[in-house]
Amino acid sequence: MAEFDIIIYGATGFTGRLVAEYIHATYPDRPWAMAGRSASKLAQVRDEMGLPADTPLIEADASDPASLDAMVARARVIITTVGPYLLYGEPLVAACVKAGTDYVDLSGEPPFMWDMIEKYNDAAKASGARIVHSCGFDSIPFDMGVYFLQQEAQKRFGAPLKDVKGRVRGMKGTFSGGTAASGKETMKLAMGDPDVMKRLVSSFALTPGFEGPAQPYGNKPYEDPDFGIWVAPFVMASINTKNVHRSNMLMGHPYGTDFTYEEMMFTGKGEKGEAIAKSIAKSNPMGDDDIKPGEGTSKEERDNGSYDLMFTGTSADKERLTVGVKGDRDPGYGSTSKMLTEAALCLIEEAADTPGGVLTAAPAFGGAIIDRLTANAGLTFQVES
Repeated sequence: MAEFDIIIYGATGFTGRLVAEYIHATYPDRPWAMAGRSASKLAQVRDEMGLPADTPLIEADASDPASLDAMVARARVIITTVGPYLLYGEPLVAACVKAGTDYVDLSGEPPFMWDMIEKYNDAAKASGARIVHSCGFDSIPFDMGVYFLQQEAQKRFGAPLKDVKGRVRGMKGTFSGGTAASGKETMKLAMGDPDVMKRLVSSFALTPGFEGPAQPYGNKPYEDPDFGIWVAPFVMASINTKNVHRSNMLMGHPYGTDFTYEEMMFTGKGEKGEAIAKSIAKSNPMGDDDIKPGEGTSKEERDNGSYDLMFTGTSADKERLTVGVKGDRDPGYGSTSKMLTEAALCLIEEAADTPGGVLTAAPAFGGAIIDRLTANAGLTFQVES
């Protein structure tokens, strides 16, 4: 039996601290530990946060495989916030797969993820390790939003929705510094390798062996005829769409093999909406480097943040269904840290029987994660029409 339910790897970083704070406040009876490169820095962060002096601290470093092996042997689940994962992620995945230890991360880096699928999926199946990528704002609200929509469609219509649209209706908050750094590493790799760039633009980059129908591009603003509202490209769509299609494949295509998914953001009606949409399409979605990895927003900013997502689709018989997913904290930090923790605990509790492999949220957790997020993490999933 593992010594700890959860070890937070990267606990001295900004998001890692938020995860530690959330676990301590919400699950005080769970055995958990903080891990990072420096024991003295871990102790400093523990004391700064006002955590108990006996909070376990574990020294581990991605450049030292033996230290990772020792760490993962002590945990049921590793939560890692150490990115960019393209630079630092693989040694920990390898250690978890070898030991059969579960793993959740915040990766929104498709090249890292397809590498992990190709290198470790079979070994993870054999060892029983569940390697679950993208357990923050990208991509749990989107992957599970589509899952919730399709589950409701099956109940009401007895069939999935063939064509689904995800829409960001509102978002107050910022992307994390780690997200921006990860995006830069991904683009650096893609710019130097045409094959990576070609794969990066495919919605089916994470579904080896399956290539579905042509998908909406989602890269140009237009007036959505279903709503009379202008839409603009959404920066996280590149990873969210890939995860949604991987989920569909891993679950045996319950959405259909002809399923299409487009993800964009509403900007408004008329000329004003058009102008905003076109401005967004030309802008740098990650901002101007105000927030660096390891830094973050204030508690007030996190508490006052929120997001509002909509998922809507039509069946083959033209029946329409719409659901909403909302979060009560800023997406990049406040909500992400809670989702990441609940994902780890879901693997231990409700999803204990999920087989090993390199997974996405929906096949890893099923509807249990929706219940956990609704009960504990400030998210809502509701049928709207």
